[in-house]
Amino acid sequence: MKAGGSLSIWFFVGLSLGVTGALILIQGIYELAHPPEYQTVLSQLHANVWWGALLTIMGGAYCIHFRPGKKSE
Repeated sequence: MKAGGSLSIWFFVGLSLGVTGALILIQGIYELAHPPEYQTVLSQLHANVWWGALLTIMGGAYCIHFRPGKKSE
């Protein structure tokens, strides 16, 4: 990155998506190993695992695509 250059806001959006997705994914994996006493109606779909994985992947893609120091063409 050049001195005085700016960072893309999308890089920070990617970081936010990645961190949030990782936290949701970790919680989902924990709930798979230790099911809660009272189940919700659609708990068998494990939405927190799927959404956590999706958000983590999307965040990683944004971070890679908009990373600082990437050569612009």
